[in-house]
Amino acid sequence: QVQLVESGGGLVQPGGSLRLSCAASGSVFSLDVMGWYRQAPGKRRELVAGISRYGSTNYADSVKGRFNISRDNAKNTVYLQMNSLKPENTAVYYCKARYNVPIYDYWGQGTQVTVAS
Repeated sequence: QVQLVESGGGLVQPGGSLRLSCAASGSVFSLDVMGWYRQAPGKRRELVAGISRYGSTNYADSVKGRFNISRDNAKNTVYLQMNSLKPENTAVYYCKARYNVPIYDYWGQGTQVTVAS
């Protein structure tokens, strides 16, 4: 059984920073891509950033240059460093882990990020 445990959300002022963490536990043999998605009220869930087990990354255009995704394979943990946060970044952020054998996506429970003064 795979579990994803997220942490690091909270309330931050515009221009501030937060760091999200997501640790995968259980069977991690075929753990491949890990990533962060977000869902704001009334909007669809969207990709924020992803990283493969070999370190290849991709980002949503809106966060390029401000957010950085990284990964510690020894700890099966993915991080999202969010800088220069804006009110429009307010959302519930979800961690996703893709396994390849068999192909399956696991989701974390979500962590609230609120950017407000």
